[in-house]
This record gives sequence, C-alpha cells and structure tokens, in this order.
Amino acid sequence: MDRGDRDRAGGRHRVVVLAPDGVMPFELGIPTRIFDCAWDGDGSPLYDVRVCTPDGAPVRTDAGFSVSVEHGPEALEEADTVVVPPAHALRRQAEEGLLDQKLKDALARIRPGARIVSICTGAYALAAVGLLDGRRATTHWYEADHFRALFPRVEVDAEVLFVDDGDVLTSAGAAAGVDLCLHLVRRDHGSAVANRVARLCVVPPWREGGQAQFIERPVPELSVATTAPTRAWALERLERPLTLAELAGHARMSVRTFTRRFRDESGLTPGQWLTAQRVELAKQLLETSDLPVDHIADRAGFGSGNSLRQHMRSVVGVSPAAYRRTFRTMSTVPAMSHRTEPPRTTAHGTSSRGTSSPTSQRVSSHRTSEEYSR
Repeated sequence: MDRGDRDRAGGRHRVVVLAPDGVMPFELGIPTRIFDCAWDGDGSPLYDVRVCTPDGAPVRTDAGFSVSVEHGPEALEEADTVVVPPAHALRRQAEEGLLDQKLKDALARIRPGARIVSICTGAYALAAVGLLDGRRATTHWYEADHFRALFPRVEVDAEVLFVDDGDVLTSAGAAAGVDLCLHLVRRDHGSAVANRVARLCVVPPWREGGQAQFIERPVPELSVATTAPTRAWALERLERPLTLAELAGHARMSVRTFTRRFRDESGLTPGQWLTAQRVELAKQLLETSDLPVDHIADRAGFGSGNSLRQHMRSVVGVSPAAYRRTFRTMSTVPAMSHRTEPPRTTAHGTSSRGTSSPTSQRVSSHRTSEEYSR
C-alpha cells in the first residue's frame, strides 16, 4: 500500500472478498476468519476485511441460504488483496464461455497492483478473464483435468495445496484456503504473527503433509500405529542430529515400516519433514530473537551457520540475515505492502529462482538425504 492507502485504511492492509452467486459459505468465511485474527504487537488489527458481491445485492449460497453484504463492487477499487471464493456455477459458466457479466465487470474494477487470490474453483473466474494466462496455478484436484483442458494457457499444478505466483495466488479446495490465507499472513508479517493467528483459529500453522492435495492415507486406521507421537517428540528435539533409526525406534517400528507410514501420513519423507520443521524454527528465532546466526543454526539442528544459510536460501530464497532484516523492518510499519514480493513459491516450497525445495535437499549437516529417504 502507498501512504494514502495506509492512511485511508487506518494503517491496515485492505482485503476484499468478492462473493459470486452460489458461493460456498465455508470458503467465503475463511479470509475474514484468518485475517481478522492478525494483530500487531499492540493488539491492533493488521487487516481491514470487507465482503462484497458483484452488484452489492445478496447472493445465494450452495447451502440453502442467502448472504447479504455491506459492500458493492466499488470496494474492489480500494482493495490491496482481493479473494474470490468458489461457487459450483463458476465451472459451468467458464465452460460455456458465459461468465456472469456482473462478475466480469466487478473483476475489471480491481486496481492495478492489487494482489488477487482464489480459493478452489474461484480459479475458474480468474482464468476466464485471463488473469491466470501464462501463470502457474492450482484448483481442486477433482477439477484439474477439466480446468487444464479449458484453459490451456494456464500451467496447472494439481499436486499442491496452493501456488504463490507473487501478485496472483490460487489454492485447492476447502481447507486449503486456510493454508493459503495463513501463508499470506506469514508472507506479510512473518511466522510469529501467522502462528498466533493459527493458535487463535485452532489450526496448524501449516498443514503437515500439506505439500500434496492428496495423501495416500491422511488418517490412519484405528488399529494401525501412527507416527504422530514421534513427530511431536521430534519437534521437541530439533537441535539434535535425529537419525532415521532413532525415529523408527521411538515409534517402535522397523525403519522400512516407519518410513512408509510416515510418508503415508504426512506426504513427506522423515528427512523432508525435519528440514521443514527446522527451517520454520530458524525463521521464528530470526524474527523474535537477537541470537547470532550460528547459534540459531545450532538450536534448529543445522549444525552450522553455513548449513542454515544453504537451507534458508533453498527454501525461503534469501539468507538468514536478509530474512531477519525484512521482518525486523516490517515490525516498525503498520503493514507490509503487497508490492513487496518474496520469491514466488508453491506449497512445495519451490522458489521461482530455481532453487530446490525441502523435498529435494539435504536434511541437515548431520545426516544425508539418502539415509532419511530410502
């Protein structure tokens, strides 16, 4: 936001949710729930969230009731972030080339430079007006093939929960919208704020195994042992050089069984998961402490500052020092401008700079990926 935008919004980043006719109410409520829980250190809200419809009139939901809103499409002209939740009708309208004209006119009112977000089949609306042409995007896995055929100029990735392409972001279905909104809070204000929002909403700061929309066995059968207690145990010992054998031993499983079950439940190998947790811990320490980088590396289990720097660059796209400067600077201003863009990523953690994600890099200075991912 420029200074005028911040002054008008009382120092808050303005989020406008555009509700199409037939909107799904669960997804409609996600942005308000997440962004309204984001506060600064003084307890002041960081976002100003508003809901509008294409013409300001009530819209039907797919749940047997209608929703009345306080704003019409003019709200989009002052939005810093616009969120389009899903509606079943969007798929049919896009397929027939008959996207509702009021919705098209409303989307045309979004000001240049605004960040645009879709949840689930909301991506159909963005694609129908050309906002996803030449971009990487996602939608619900069930719709991916249809979406890909209908919009060949869009690079569809059906394997992830969300895609961050800088100023345009798309997510998969339902609760993936929660993951994406938390990602935006983290991107705007850092992990400490995002984690606080997650605690208030009683959801994980990021979904374990959330790198994939479809996990082979996301909920173990009641009669089958789970790796969840071992994951919780490992989180308390990230500073240690945890071995695959030690993790399997804690779970009272063979290494082979543990590795297979861990991946079934989380969508990641043990090594990939540990790397993600260690990077997240390092980010929190960089944001909230003055500890030297070498000390943070030791506490996060990377063993050396060089190893931490390597993993931070691979996963986040910047050095620990640059990451710390960014979020320390942000803590002194009311809100981070949506024009300040980090490296573009997907939920896989892959940076558009061509660096590798946690799923393809070394776990830490203590153990190699070969040992953890066999």
